[in-house]
Amino acid sequence: MDKLFLSGTFKNFIKPRIFVIDGTTFRLHYRLTALLLSVCSLLVSATQFYGDPIQCIQTDDVPKKVLDTYCWVEGTFTLPKALGKEVGVEVVYPGVDQRDPGDEVVFHAYYQWVCFVLLFQAALFYVPRLVWRSWEGGRLKHLLQKLNSPIIAHCEKKKCCDQLVTYFRCNMRQHSSYSYKYLICELMNLVNVTGQIYFVDYFLGGEFTTYGLNVLHFATGAQEERMDPMVRVFPRLTKCTFHRYGPSGDVMKYDALCLLPLNIVNEKIYILLWFWFIILAVATAVSILYKVALLCSREVRYLALHSFARLSPRDHLRTIIKKTTYGDWFVLFLLAKNMEVINFKDFIADLFKDFKSPLANNDNNDISTTSN
Repeated sequence: MDKLFLSGTFKNFIKPRIFVIDGTTFRLHYRLTALLLSVCSLLVSATQFYGDPIQCIQTDDVPKKVLDTYCWVEGTFTLPKALGKEVGVEVVYPGVDQRDPGDEVVFHAYYQWVCFVLLFQAALFYVPRLVWRSWEGGRLKHLLQKLNSPIIAHCEKKKCCDQLVTYFRCNMRQHSSYSYKYLICELMNLVNVTGQIYFVDYFLGGEFTTYGLNVLHFATGAQEERMDPMVRVFPRLTKCTFHRYGPSGDVMKYDALCLLPLNIVNEKIYILLWFWFIILAVATAVSILYKVALLCSREVRYLALHSFARLSPRDHLRTIIKKTTYGDWFVLFLLAKNMEVINFKDFIADLFKDFKSPLANNDNNDISTTSN
């Protein structure tokens, strides 16, 4: 266990980042959500492979181990007609009743795949991060040089700032593709979390999209008059039909009751995921709307940049934003998030002086009217 939590993979999730190349909502996807799904997968795996995930009431003719293995592999079932019947009087458990010809049957075999599906979902949440890292290509790291350090010699800081100003001077209006690629990855996050809600809904037989709301209604209502949605989606007691040949060669059928303690874990995991996916989808949608506002309004860009560069004079920031495009602003914003505040102030002052020079004015005086 110590080796697992001290491994490089796990430390990559929890260690602080030296360079921040994305936003808080973005990190919720590939760090917190991917970690949450991975932990849930490990929890289910530990219960499934190292515990006793199914226990069936054996008959004298069928060994218990054989019956448990068969029902686990082939799956169990419940009857929707028995969900509303009185437990202890009409049925032994909601959904467990005598099966008659023509009865609707709901088979439950998803629990065999829960641990693998959760791990697959965790990998999907990390895909946009991998795409963005590939597209970003370490640009921010090279631009920062040593300016993210609080202790740096004055001459070395001046050299780094001059190089950074020269880079901006030579690459004005050439960062659009860089910023738009990040927006694409943000959209990938939204598509991914929305798609996963419907994917889990399909995996659980169409019960996931309304699962959280049904649980809330059950928790706040009169429970004796309502059917527990967690019992319907994740039944703890089901039926299994085992067939074998009898002494005369005829096929004999055995009905067994099977206890599924693993579903006690599954129902808690998926109620947590339902709420988290909804919160994450809403937060991601709001984040994208915020990016659209940044793309359309220089005033919003100024306010966002000023929140990370409070030591920089406001007229410096407004002048720079007026002369730069959204792509240029995006690079400046990432620098502001990663650079020491004093170092960023000095860099903004040098960039402002460069923009005020006659050469810069002749080259860039029409930027604000040609592009956002």
